[in-house]
Amino acid sequence: MARIAYILLCHDDADAVLAQVGSLTSAGDAVAVHLDARASRATWNALREGLAANPDVVFAPRRTRCGWGEWSLVRATLDTLQAARGTFPDATHFYLISADCMPIKSADHIHAQLDAQDVDRIESVDFFASNWIRTGWTEERLIYRHWFNERTQPRRFYAMYELQRRLGLTRSIPDDLRVMIGSQWWCLRRATVDAVLDFLAGRPDVVSFFRTTWIPDETLFQTLVRHLVPEAQIDGRPPTFLMFTDYGMPVVFHDDHLDMLLGQREFFARKISRDARALRERLRALYPETGVAFAISNEGRALHGFLTGQGRIGQRFAPRFWEREATLGPDRELMILVCKKRDIGKRLAGRIRDATGLACHDYLFDEDDCPLPALGGVETTLAKRHRHRRALLRMLYEHHGTDRLLICIDPQGHALIADFVRDLNSTRILEVQCDHSDAWLAGHARRLGLAAPDAPDESLSRLLPSLRNAIMHERDLIRSARHVGHARIREGDAPEAIAAALAGFLGVDPGATDRIATQDGLFAEKE
Repeated sequence: MARIAYILLCHDDADAVLAQVGSLTSAGDAVAVHLDARASRATWNALREGLAANPDVVFAPRRTRCGWGEWSLVRATLDTLQAARGTFPDATHFYLISADCMPIKSADHIHAQLDAQDVDRIESVDFFASNWIRTGWTEERLIYRHWFNERTQPRRFYAMYELQRRLGLTRSIPDDLRVMIGSQWWCLRRATVDAVLDFLAGRPDVVSFFRTTWIPDETLFQTLVRHLVPEAQIDGRPPTFLMFTDYGMPVVFHDDHLDMLLGQREFFARKISRDARALRERLRALYPETGVAFAISNEGRALHGFLTGQGRIGQRFAPRFWEREATLGPDRELMILVCKKRDIGKRLAGRIRDATGLACHDYLFDEDDCPLPALGGVETTLAKRHRHRRALLRMLYEHHGTDRLLICIDPQGHALIADFVRDLNSTRILEVQCDHSDAWLAGHARRLGLAAPDAPDESLSRLLPSLRNAIMHERDLIRSARHVGHARIREGDAPEAIAAALAGFLGVDPGATDRIATQDGLFAEKE
């Protein structure tokens, strides 16, 4: 049976650390603690006194003053790892965590997973060939020596880099190593820890090299594990769930993230907000529980991308400087059909096209494969269509030889709709409000990649409320804008009401829209 020795790096908040250690050791695991030398003497005394009677706790032999991106984080990890290895001879695995990490699985579940698969769990991809580093330095991290902290001593940090660059003072990577990179947080087997520590003891050249690389906690263990362990014995997925924003900052989890976190495949999550007291208490209580079943859906990253990718209100579709004076034309009419269920929006647009002969284009700002005529290349990608949206529509007016055009837009494009309403042309909006069954929402989640095709019902039940709320939020934003010429039809409206709304939207005689409204299947749902 697996027994874990946690390597806990902490900086402050003695009460939170005491509670965290108590939870982890209550299930039979051990903890080796390193407290940053920056922390106060009061914090140190509180930890020593609070954990003195716990036989499953050991402290690192020295406290290191830790700085982001420095070797000091690696040194603190190595010292604490050595202490854990010597104190807990029955520990089968060593798991690196911080005080901001919390378990999102029970000890029973984690131990069973470790027993079922005899591997090291560490993200480890090629430093140069992968795209793990999205922006900023790559080889500069390695071929130059970095003695100063980039955050606390930026002038010295960059001055030393610039001096080395100008003088050509680069260095070589150790010949026998293929440098790898990955998440700082890992779970290694005892034999692997022995091999890594023994390797470092016999290779001062490797220690010297990594001591002056930049952000070595993302490369040292990742490189050595790949160097010392057969690939078949490495699971390259990090055991700790964490996400980053578009700005490279870690996503912080709060009380309302509980269900989403429990649905991830990872064992721990980072970062848990210090203010998320209910979430922290629930996760601490979860770890020693037995018999807990977890429905793994892994939708966390996709859901976060969906909810944060809706655009910044009032900014995403702001006019570019070359379009500020452009207009569709004061004598032109633009009719915007807004419908979340795109198959229904396309169905209605097709019926309008057949009944009136109006030039209609489906979701041209939402779907890359929307059929469009050749317009000199502006139509080829969604990015170009958004960037040159007025030019695109002007060319469509000219292509069809008309001053009246209908387009479909997903409600998530509420800012785009507002931008067209501000134009000098005449703009009318028809909002088609549909019912959204759980079956449709589940299919929508799969189409968006938020849920796997075989996602269990339990995980979908946690995801659907977020989707439903997002759809309602889009609807509220359109409604609160109070656009002039905003008509609305709802699923369940009488055919007469639908025909009247269509007639006003299209500016035609009501008799022309009777057939559209009375045809069967307008709101038929496609799952």
